[in-house]
This record gives sequence, structure tokens and C-alpha cells, in this order.
Amino acid sequence: LLHLFLAPPRCQAAAMDLLPRRLAWSLMGDTVHSAVDLLPTFVAFAAPGGPAAAWRGACFAENEAVLSLTPGPRGSNSTAAGLGGAVLRLKTASAQSWTCMDLYVFATPYRIGWDYYTRAHQHTFEIKSWEEAGEMEYVKLHGVAIFLMPSGMLGTLLSLIDVIPLFSNTIWGQDANLAFLQKHMGASFNKRSQPWAANIRKEDVHSGDFLALSKIRGRWGGFQTLEKWVTGAFAGHTAVCLKDENGTLWVAESGYENKKGEEVIAIVPWDEWWGVALKDDSNPQVALLPLHPDVRSRFNESAAWEFARSMYGKPYGYHNMIFSWIDTMSENYPPPLDANLVMAAMSMWTRLQPHYASNMWNEALNKRLGTEVVITNCPAINFTSYWNRGLRN
Repeated sequence: LLHLFLAPPRCQAAAMDLLPRRLAWSLMGDTVHSAVDLLPTFVAFAAPGGPAAAWRGACFAENEAVLSLTPGPRGSNSTAAGLGGAVLRLKTASAQSWTCMDLYVFATPYRIGWDYYTRAHQHTFEIKSWEEAGEMEYVKLHGVAIFLMPSGMLGTLLSLIDVIPLFSNTIWGQDANLAFLQKHMGASFNKRSQPWAANIRKEDVHSGDFLALSKIRGRWGGFQTLEKWVTGAFAGHTAVCLKDENGTLWVAESGYENKKGEEVIAIVPWDEWWGVALKDDSNPQVALLPLHPDVRSRFNESAAWEFARSMYGKPYGYHNMIFSWIDTMSENYPPPLDANLVMAAMSMWTRLQPHYASNMWNEALNKRLGTEVVITNCPAINFTSYWNRGLRN
């Protein structure tokens, strides 16, 4: 076993064939999984009437799929069932190991399904009926998206164990977030000596000084960790300091929750802002970054105040959040994330959380395209068209 763990990955995989299946899966799971393995890898679209889609799997080297539409039952043309459905016929071959298990996700903007295959054979995945006519039209034009879970069943479950702690508001969760950033972004962290909370003198803070925040535990800590990974940023939130004519220190930031529960742009007194940061149980790391003296001498304080006041109370910047890091068709995604996976997730989320989707990308698309389109009930064809136009503009 010692030789097994010291061997190169290809040798490890070959050696696993000599062990009982349960033991082999257990050992492989301990050596080749990470949180990133939870992301499906897009492999193909299978469209009705088109050529067979072909790809190489994680364990089955040769795979292909064809999609056929199926008619609905007679007398039900006015219902979704009357639209019929589809059957995806998938063939797996050339197993690389006798313990093969490839796990797949099949997606349209209206549904997500999954299946796994353990032997070289003909398999079927059935869509008994379309959710609505829009799904059928989408599939006719684009097909069903096929995603492969690169680590198989066991690796995916073990990867899930890596991700769950990211959202835990505990020391366990904090350590998990730091480990994720170190592994996937090359970040380094030096534990500072006591006291961990510095006393910042307001007299030493000036207009234009920058605040960079990073939450590393809890729900928002996990979200910010994943946000940093996809954007390449090392801060999850930022704010700017401003002093008024009386010398009072304020913090201008977006995402402040008002009494109505709305996330808006706000200008908050420093004492209030700092007090909230100290009480935040997600353990935010706050860095005060003063302007360089040369830059500070050119900083237009009155213009900054004028702009901040003009933005006060306006909604959080969902309008440019997405396109601040997705600004090409395919070049802004850290592997294995890609445009097909993002499109499937966004389309599905639009159906499950329409209000959130409206904030996150519908308004962003309208802003980028100069339109006022209201996207409801996930009309997938229009959504796809607008998304592609947004990336081209």
C-alpha cells in the first residue's frame, strides 16, 4: 500500500484494479478529490436529428449519445404531456478499469437529471414529457446538455464533504475556506499576533482610503470564497472612507441592508460601520488601505462626496456584477467551469429563484444591451439569445 500511494496517478489507477472494488474506491477517494470536482464538465449537446455526440469519459473512453423525440399520448395535445418527450440513448465503451463508474448530469433550462453507468452497454435516459412548449422548442434548437462528473460517484460525494464546511460558521468552516483559497488560488495567510482587532484612530483615516473585507466562515464566507475563486479577487467586499467638512468619518459602500430589507448603496457613520464589523460572527478580515500620498494629493474630495450622495439609496450593483468578470464568450472561467455550465445553472436558477435571478443577471443583461426586457418563467430561447448578445456587446 505504501508503494501504491507513492506511485504516479496512472500507476495508482492501474494498481486499484488488483484490489477489491470497495477497497479500491475507498483508497482512490482519499487521494484524488477536491471541492472543484463537484462541478460537472460539459462534454456535448445531443440534439434531435443531429449527428451522434461523442466524447471521452472519466473511465469509459468511448461514449456517444443520440436524442430522439417521442410523441405524446393521443387526446392530450392541449397539455404539457401532449407535447411528448424525448429519449437520450447513450452508449458507453472501452472501460479503462473493471471498477468503472461514470456519473452524468443531463440538463435543459427547465430540468436537471442524472444517471450513472458501471458497464459498457447501451443506456437510455427518458424525458417523459416536456415542462412546457418552450422546453421542447429549446431542445429542438440546441439539444440536451450532457455534463460529466469527472470524479465519478464516490469522488463527487467526497468532494461534497470538502465543500459543505465552507458554509459552516465554525473554526472548522474557517479552516476549510482558508485551505480552499490556498489550494485553488495560491493564497497565503499569516496568522497575526494578538490583538486580532486593531484600534484604528479616525484621525489617521482620510477621504479615499480603501477598505477591503474578506469573510472566511459562515454562509457569506463560503459564498465569498467561491466568488474569489471565479473572479480572481482576494477581497469579498470593498468600501471607501469619506470625511465631511466637519471632520466626521463616514463609510460609503454598496450592499448595505436598509430597514426594508433592501440592499442599497449607503453612507454610514464610521462608528456604526466598525461596530457592525466587530460583531459580525462570520469573522470578517478588514484591511484598511490608505491612499499613497501622491494619489491623496490629487483626490477630489468634493467630487467624491457629490458622486456618493447621488448614488445614495440606489440598489446594489447587480447591474454590473456578472459582467465585471464574465466579459468574453469563454475565456473568463476557471476550469472546469465553462459557459455551458454557467448557462444551464443560470437558466435553471431563473425558474427556481426568479426574484434573485432578476437581480443577478436579468438587470445586468438589460443594462449591457440597453433594453428593458422582463424575463419571467424562463423563456430559455430568449434568455440564451440575450446572454450571447450581452457577451458580444
